[in-house]
Amino acid sequence: MSFRAYLRSLKKGQLIAAGIVIVLVLAAVGTIIATQNHSPHKNSRPKQTRQTQPTLPSKYCPLTDLPAPGGVAPQRQPLAVKIGNEEAARPQSGLNEADIVYDTPAEGGIQRYIAVFQCNEAAEVGPIRSVRWVDWHVVADFRQVELAYVGGITPNEDTVASKKWIDNANAFVHYGAYTQNPDRAAPDATYSSTAVLWKLFPARPAPQPIFAYTTGPLPTGAKPAAELGINFSGGTDVIWKWDASTGVWVHTYSGATDTDALTGQPVTTTNIVVEVVRYSIGPLDEGRQPNSGDVESQTVGTGPGWVLRNGEEIRVTWHRASLASPTTYTSANGKPVALAPGRTWVELVLNAKANRGAITFAP
Repeated sequence: MSFRAYLRSLKKGQLIAAGIVIVLVLAAVGTIIATQNHSPHKNSRPKQTRQTQPTLPSKYCPLTDLPAPGGVAPQRQPLAVKIGNEEAARPQSGLNEADIVYDTPAEGGIQRYIAVFQCNEAAEVGPIRSVRWVDWHVVADFRQVELAYVGGITPNEDTVASKKWIDNANAFVHYGAYTQNPDRAAPDATYSSTAVLWKLFPARPAPQPIFAYTTGPLPTGAKPAAELGINFSGGTDVIWKWDASTGVWVHTYSGATDTDALTGQPVTTTNIVVEVVRYSIGPLDEGRQPNSGDVESQTVGTGPGWVLRNGEEIRVTWHRASLASPTTYTSANGKPVALAPGRTWVELVLNAKANRGAITFAP
């Protein structure tokens, strides 16, 4: 029976009652819509820690909580670029344009970066190097991500290519997206740009934040820190120095300030997160003797660490329930620790090194 025929079948009293119900329902719906459209808090920004994702598009960058260029966060997936960090790879290009940089241990005592871009562009990024086991484990935080790298061991390449949540920007597949810098020697000569790399795949929605941010005071237990030293290995020992005049941490090697070759400016960050991680040596030979096994840093689980911001350090415990879960940080009293709006460097430190005193602070 059609709705019109149903109305004809109703008696007069039933018809009047049905009409009243319809009017009341329409009035309620109208009230809800009006309330949503005129909420005074619809576009207001929380003043303290933001734990949940705002409705996108947002005027703030999701991975830094800074005002987005042009006032609207770009609707595109994060772009993770694997960047070399041996002495021949320095100075790198594009580190200061990244939203987040992960400093990860690799085989033979070397370190490699994963630079993640979302809000900002970099006209030159590199030198771009090969993929490692840890890379897709780290970037799983972003749910959907483009990963740019230059080949790697076949099983690692195959694993990345098989994951539907990764846009696979392997240079051995997308040859035209990469160039060779004539001033650099292979394998540290491969470069690209964020604009070129993003064009390889359709744009996707902006990601959810993976960190909580606040402009509020530091938590109880924070201590002044003028320097953070990390003894990774010969040639990759790092000292971060707090610059109170600019409100950022400055990256140095062997006492010399690190620079971003793209701009010639010191490499800096607003936040430093140190995660002490358990690890194992993988079965694949990365070709570096005598320590050629890939370092598989375990970023799922829990462990000790620190958050450094505003010239102070906070002892934390990091927690990550699964690859699909963001990493969170809690202080000694179990309360969440948030970051300051800005760029973040995540330093993965192997527990064996941390136990030998590889992490030091200068007040």
